[in-house]
Amino acid sequence: MKFLLPLFLLFSLAQAQTSDLTSSLYETYDKYKEATLDKRRIKHSQLQPLIDAYRKHPDFRVNKVGESIEGRELSLVSIGKGDISVFLWSQMHGDEPTATQAIFDILNFLKSDDFKNEKRAILENCTLHFLPMLNPDGAEVFQRRNRLGIDVNRDALRLQSPEGQTLKRVRDSLEADFGFNLHDQSTYYNAERTEKPATISYLAPAYNYEKDINEVRANAMKVIVFMNNIIQKYAPGQVGRYNDDFEPRAFGDNIQKWGTSAILIESGGYPGDVEKQEIRKLNYVSILSALYTIAQGSYKDIPLERYNEIPENDRKLFDLKIVNATFPLLGKNYQIDLGINRLEVNKEGYNDFWYSSRVWDIGDLSTYYGYETLDATGYVIRPGKVYPTPVNNMAGLEGLDTFALLRAGYTYVRMQNIPKEKLSSPVALHIVGKNYKIPDLAMEVGVNPTFLLEKNGKVGYAVINGFLINLSEGKTGNFKNAMIYR
Repeated sequence: MKFLLPLFLLFSLAQAQTSDLTSSLYETYDKYKEATLDKRRIKHSQLQPLIDAYRKHPDFRVNKVGESIEGRELSLVSIGKGDISVFLWSQMHGDEPTATQAIFDILNFLKSDDFKNEKRAILENCTLHFLPMLNPDGAEVFQRRNRLGIDVNRDALRLQSPEGQTLKRVRDSLEADFGFNLHDQSTYYNAERTEKPATISYLAPAYNYEKDINEVRANAMKVIVFMNNIIQKYAPGQVGRYNDDFEPRAFGDNIQKWGTSAILIESGGYPGDVEKQEIRKLNYVSILSALYTIAQGSYKDIPLERYNEIPENDRKLFDLKIVNATFPLLGKNYQIDLGINRLEVNKEGYNDFWYSSRVWDIGDLSTYYGYETLDATGYVIRPGKVYPTPVNNMAGLEGLDTFALLRAGYTYVRMQNIPKEKLSSPVALHIVGKNYKIPDLAMEVGVNPTFLLEKNGKVGYAVINGFLINLSEGKTGNFKNAMIYR
């Protein structure tokens, strides 16, 4: 009589088979990290020398498969000789580059002489195809949409864009068994009903309005369960699952319909990881591990019901949440919570950014969370003042004791000659022009969050452009910039 293991035991065995591999991938990651791509705002020109190197490598095949609207080449990098066809594409939204970086980390791993047994298992059973940076025109100016101004991920039906046409043509030519649709999502998503960010979110898209589950979609769900268990090891509780309402225009939904098991991966937020380098590492580890389970076929034993156990995505995170602060208004005191977000503004050339922060919400925010949270019970919100002694230029800032000025209630410094090229203040004080009038403090949605928190007549905290500064510590923490008002 044949003995059959229960599904949950088979699932556990499948996880155990790759546990050592996953740990080794995580521990050795720096060896394969593509060092030339160390910032989010990467450009098409940075990828070309890397892709050209793979053209010369005997194990890889590189083909031009299309061009963007502005004529930038779209390349497909392939490796392996197995029957299982796996297609991975990234950055169909130009400002979502995390997985593009991870793809080149994975390619570095695949061309190395390490992990020979694991790579043999992958490359003898699978043929891998990578299309990094599908929307290079959008990446050039760090925007979501392409040069035509459309969302490529909503172009699966009309195929108006050359980028969308290329994606469809490549998928069809490969008849891919699995497709990895690689994106970034807002850092303000959290795992439902928790304070933890959705560092990675998944979706096995529906292929019809009824959200039916056939073998193609079920395989995607099982691989997602497998990847979720890997991420939980390094970012516990920080995984979300997208709502699977059918979107008839979206590529993921249609690729599922066309017979490819489509796996959406979204890179969200991770505390202290502004450039998403830890999240990039998690992409690298989880995708390689997923390729291994696909090659081995071990994902097939994973219980399907585990997919719905992944918490849904929610969007209830702020960069800074301040609770129970006292705000004086028209002679009365009110207790309020503040939700503050730091919005990125691209610098010229789209290679870097500065922050222009906003009050995002006010009131009872007890069902929301913050990457950073301050209980301001007993603290009164006070406006900051302008330092009475102007400085002549940027060099004049060097002689100022920023913390002493903040403790004395100053949040602005007047400058006689503000350089035209300067867009933000490098110190934790706003710079204002010689004729600029400071507006009255208002706690309203949309205003720049700059104020002091005073307790028993003593300033304990300053909020400058949405950054919380603990004045008793004398450190600016994760502060990046204040504002310039001319």
